[in-house]
Amino acid sequence: MEQKQSHINSDFPDKWVTLSQVSSILGVNGSTVRRWADIGKLRVFRTPGGHRRFAERDVLALIDNSENVDQLANEAVSRIRHELAQTSGEPIWYRDLSTEKRSKLRPLGHRLAEIVNDYITGRGDRKSLDQEVDEIGMRYGLELRKLEITLLQAIQAVVFFRRSLDETARHLVVKNRLQELDAELARKEIAELADRVLLSVAASYDR
Repeated sequence: MEQKQSHINSDFPDKWVTLSQVSSILGVNGSTVRRWADIGKLRVFRTPGGHRRFAERDVLALIDNSENVDQLANEAVSRIRHELAQTSGEPIWYRDLSTEKRSKLRPLGHRLAEIVNDYITGRGDRKSLDQEVDEIGMRYGLELRKLEITLLQAIQAVVFFRRSLDETARHLVVKNRLQELDAELARKEIAELADRVLLSVAASYDR
């Protein structure tokens, strides 16, 4: 997105606020604010010192939309859990696991579903969330190795999980008639989470 010039004149009567102020007002992390600016949800310009300033009017408009964002995130969690509970597309080897063995893997999947909520709403510290996703992916991979699951089979499990995420994103876009910017952001956040899981699971097999 083309950034505003590093000065303000009478053609821009809006009040401009800092990145930290936007984060505080919206209750989201700084990286989320920057992503929203990058896709055009927030107007932004840079000061001569290189600092970002955001249009307060856009920030207040997002507050009005926050309830819809929360609802969207909650729907995402419910939908993902529903998708993961389906057996269609589930790896054959997973179906053959005992209930006890499945119970060791299920909580990790449920936690990832909860983190989707934080990804979509932008709440929580993004760096900490990314780190937790990496750790979950690593633990998931290590558990699969203990079960003597091959790397290829582990990748199949992650692909199944990713398909569940992709289907969730598609469903939410259609059901909620999301604007293109909101739809793009939701898909992007979910895709980033799935990518981190895949890389972490693969990394666990190199240990």
